[in-house]
Order: sequence, then structure tokens, then C-alpha cells
Amino acid sequence: MTSSEQHQPIADWFKRRQITVQIAAQAVDTSGFFDEVATLIGRDLSLLKEVLDRIRWAQQKGYASTVIPFDGRSPSDAQKLTSFCRQLYDYSFVAKAIPNKQKNHLLLVVQTAPAIRHFFNGEWLEWFALMTCVEQATAHGKRFACARNLGLTFSDGERQEVDVVLLLDGQSPILIECKSGEYRPDIDKSVGLRKRLGLSGRHLVVCVAGLEDEMAKGLRAMYDLSFVSERGLVQLIERIV
Repeated sequence: MTSSEQHQPIADWFKRRQITVQIAAQAVDTSGFFDEVATLIGRDLSLLKEVLDRIRWAQQKGYASTVIPFDGRSPSDAQKLTSFCRQLYDYSFVAKAIPNKQKNHLLLVVQTAPAIRHFFNGEWLEWFALMTCVEQATAHGKRFACARNLGLTFSDGERQEVDVVLLLDGQSPILIECKSGEYRPDIDKSVGLRKRLGLSGRHLVVCVAGLEDEMAKGLRAMYDLSFVSERGLVQLIERIV
């Protein structure tokens, strides 16, 4: 994943358009656990979102810990939340995960390492998008190249960064912009990038965490970009590959 050979087809595609790329090889290094945890989140965001929000809030406020309440949760959901928090602890995304049956909550002691802060602040969606591309391309037996945090420098000196790129053999690349929070201010930027690269709206994807299907449909019609949620991204990539 991190080799120059893996990235070369992407660099070649942009070079033919007089665009220089800056490869962040470490951004696709799956030897850590970012990809595993991101996949867990993306597959069940509606349930796990509160955990992400509480951890991120504690990190931003400088608090050492936060609690995940189970009041009002079904036994099944409480068990899933507990299992997820234990996995966060196992993979060292939190320093401690302590259940409190009397108060019906689970205490999480947060990590302050920059990489963990960035992950909970939205980088998890980039990892989820990357692994979705890799898994779908592999499942369909396609030759592919992929990148994350790909820097672009155009011939006129303009610079941009693309969150995730998937290039299938013999096809135009799929560019994915990932938004875990506010996305509206960046729509014009995505439209401009699509036009500048000569891509169809099908190949420039704006993945917004938790985006409702009807909203995604309306935005696609307005801007000729493929707006999807994390759920819709899996279906979209599967159709493309």
C-alpha cells in the first residue's frame, strides 16, 4: 500500500494532465489500527456517533475522560457500545474503558496523542473511505491504485488536496472528499476540481457522515457531484467497480 509502485498509476494519470502529485505514503499505511476502527465506525455510525462526539468533545475541552451513558438504550445496543469501547481500549484509542453498572454508564479515559485526536476529529471517515475502495476493488478482482491525502499542484501553481483517490485500471480516478462535519462551504471547491480535471459527477464523490438519502439525492441534482453518506459510499463504489 505504501510503495511507490502502488502509487505510480495515480501519479502518471495526473502527470498526463500537467499536474504534479505529492504522495503521502504513510497515509495508507494499514499496519496500525486506524483502518480497523474506522471500518467499525462506518458500518454502524448511527449507534457509535455518540461515542465519537463525546470523545472529541473531551479532547477539545482538555478533559481527561468522558462517560458513555446507557440509559434508554436497549440491552443489545448497550452491549454493542460496550464492545466497541473495549475495542477502542484494546487498540489504544482510549487509555481506559471502565464500566459502571451502578450508574449504568462506561467511563472512557481519552488519549491526547495528535494522531488519535485527528482520527476522532474526522480522519476516521477518510480511513473508512479508503478501506471501502480497497475492499470493493479487491472483492471484484480489479487492479487498482489508491491514495489518501493526495496533494495536487497544477501548472499555474494552484494547490489542492484530495482526501481519497481510487484509480481502477483503464478508468478515470474516483476522487472522494470526506466531511464529518460542515460540508457546504467546500461544495464550490469540489465543483471546480471536477471541472478542472474533466471528470463526470460520478467520479467526484462528496462523502458526508450521516447524510440523509433524500438530501444526498437533491444535492447530486444541484451540483453534479456524487453526494453520499458513509452507507451510500459502499453502494456507490460497488457499482463503479
